[in-house]
Amino acid sequence: MLKMLSYLLSVGVVTVKDLPSVLPEETRAMPVLTENPCVAPECNICESVCPTNAIVRDSDADTVTLDLGACINCSLCIVGCPSKTIASDKNFISVVNRDDLLFTTAKSKKTVAPNAVQAEKNIFRKSIACRVVSTGCSACDLELSACTNPIFDIERFGASIVASPRFADVLLVTGPVPKAMHEALRSCYMAMSEPRKVVAVGSCACSGGIHRDGYAEANGVANILPVDLFIPGCPPHPWAIIDGLRKLMSLTP
Repeated sequence: MLKMLSYLLSVGVVTVKDLPSVLPEETRAMPVLTENPCVAPECNICESVCPTNAIVRDSDADTVTLDLGACINCSLCIVGCPSKTIASDKNFISVVNRDDLLFTTAKSKKTVAPNAVQAEKNIFRKSIACRVVSTGCSACDLELSACTNPIFDIERFGASIVASPRFADVLLVTGPVPKAMHEALRSCYMAMSEPRKVVAVGSCACSGGIHRDGYAEANGVANILPVDLFIPGCPPHPWAIIDGLRKLMSLTP
């Protein structure tokens, strides 16, 4: 403990004062489709290396489709793309509609709509209490835990983690939601008083990730509960989670 305190004092680790506009440079980010045209039809690197089938290349139409909801940001497509049609994106990503996580080279500049709730009508605009339900993803749980440490300090933005769904406004779901967790998740949701919101944290919760269409029926939370916000990533960075919750609170555009 003394060594830890000595280290923290020596490097000056303190709370980051402001929410950054983009992810830190050293962070492995999600991919993005650029304006660079895809190379000859024989190139199929991005689709072949993707472990979750999040990329589909149509050689006839010469288009690439990218599903960020299924992407686990392994960066294999970014490294392998010879034409740089796929690049790294340091911007925060969180959307209200699942379809807004689908991009194609035909429409790579797709505009993502923020939460449609007006700030003056959103009763959660000042603070929200969040109940976390993990359905099998420890990585996202660790990032949520990191959100509460002194560096990120999520509570200064008005969001807190509570132990009981009876005290929660928002249900944060991590993991692919296998069928063994369906009823438990529904029970937790029904224990919450209305109005209530559901946030899918991580690509597994958004789509099932590497587990989707398997025997466990782990295809994300949207098949079980209505989702108000999707935060993709495997796992999403703490800043991305905080940015998403602030959108849910209608504190950011």
